[in-house]
Amino acid sequence: MDKRAIGVFDSGLGGLTAVKQLIKVLPNENIVYFGDTGRVPYGSRSNDTIKKYALQDANFLLQHNVKMVIAACGTVSSVAGDLLRAQDYPYTGVVNPTVYTAVRATKNKRVGVIGTSATIGSHSYKKRLTEEDPEIKVFEQDCPLFVPLVENGFIDKNDPIVHLTVERYLASLKENNVDTLILGCTHYPILREVIAEVMGDSVSLIDSGMETAYYAKKVLKRENLLAPETQVGKNEFYVSDTPDNFEKVAEIFLGQNIDHYVKQINIEEY
Repeated sequence: MDKRAIGVFDSGLGGLTAVKQLIKVLPNENIVYFGDTGRVPYGSRSNDTIKKYALQDANFLLQHNVKMVIAACGTVSSVAGDLLRAQDYPYTGVVNPTVYTAVRATKNKRVGVIGTSATIGSHSYKKRLTEEDPEIKVFEQDCPLFVPLVENGFIDKNDPIVHLTVERYLASLKENNVDTLILGCTHYPILREVIAEVMGDSVSLIDSGMETAYYAKKVLKRENLLAPETQVGKNEFYVSDTPDNFEKVAEIFLGQNIDHYVKQINIEEY
């Protein structure tokens, strides 16, 4: 048993999709969350910059004595995953847990992947999917406007801007008859309703945040790091820019008031 918190980071709001699932799957765990809102998005950055940011984010969490680090960010998991796995602490990204589920979900072996430009450019999901099952055909699509939409609060499925943007990006995946779609950025489940509406009921959506939460539970159990069942989980939130918009969207998504629980820090010090 281990009472220490789980550390979770992302470029901004997206990692809250993983936090939401962690709260459901591991209600006894404390969580320290860092959203790098001052440097979002990561998806358009160079690989070297993404790796630098990832180490700074992880180092900040380690200052809070966390027992595990989760990169709840498709871009970091794709570009800096090997770097973080080489560090001396339990770690997971989102790629491997998500691929595991997608391979078992597809029936026609046609899997779509949506993500940031950096994630799609790395082909991380495609490589892992074809390693798991060489017969799977993978169709990739970067969606660079999704993160700015979410970060600015454009998440209503009835908003014409949101709907048209999603339709435009997903058109080729619909044409290619995918039956499983990986939401390869943790921001994207916040747009899940409109994505599901555009893709149709026959397409399974794989939520990277959800799959990562289940995987984290397995790791903590295996390493005997689960919190005591008597512990009531508490959450701390940190951002690198003003907390105002983060608080507003986070409350909508998490379904809980986090006012006064969000602190701004200078990530460049880590």
